[in-house]
Amino acid sequence: MNPYFNIILIILALWTIPWKIYAIWLAVKNDQKKWFVVLLILNTLAILEIYYIFKVAKKSWVEVKQDFSNAWSSLK
Repeated sequence: MNPYFNIILIILALWTIPWKIYAIWLAVKNDQKKWFVVLLILNTLAILEIYYIFKVAKKSWVEVKQDFSNAWSSLK
């Protein structure tokens, strides 16, 4: 197997996981049970999660960056 394949998978996972967690958290916070189930089950390289965050939850890029920053700060 190509050694770059593992690196690509890791990069994709690192890209997808924060988006998925954030979108699921927003769905729970907004009491949107159907979106919660869809987001939890489907895995589409964070495309669905990003769509939900910006179109359904109507978050701006500034809000998303702030939420990610706050989450990252709380981990330190």
